[in-house]
Amino acid sequence: MGLGWMRERAAVWDAGKARLVGEAPVGVFDARYRELAAGAPVPGEWWRVEEDGRLVGYGWLEVVWGDAEVLFVVDPEARGKGAGSFALERLGEEARARGLRYLYNTVRPTHPERERLTAWLTKRGFRPAEDGSLRAPLKG
Repeated sequence: MGLGWMRERAAVWDAGKARLVGEAPVGVFDARYRELAAGAPVPGEWWRVEEDGRLVGYGWLEVVWGDAEVLFVVDPEARGKGAGSFALERLGEEARARGLRYLYNTVRPTHPERERLTAWLTKRGFRPAEDGSLRAPLKG
């Protein structure tokens, strides 16, 4: 059936976010996510990535200084099957629709797969900076 992209209106901390973001390995996301209560509002814009009705990931976007800061997470069982690329492409479309010119992401120095993720993003047009951030121009 394929992957679906569903925007969450007034996003809140829920079981899916707790599982994929809150339970991610230490160092991947801000530790404060582990402390959120169910139903708590979460900042930014969130989208669910679903495959055949099953949650396989999330995309997140926040406009910062005219650029789109983006984050995404893919269920470990769904990795290597295109969900990450799908989320990144959709986030680019969302940013272009807002008239933004760049996507950026920061791979934390504490991320357990920092080198692999940085290489993955670089293959998709991101350029690393000395502060650990990666930035990609939006085309089109």
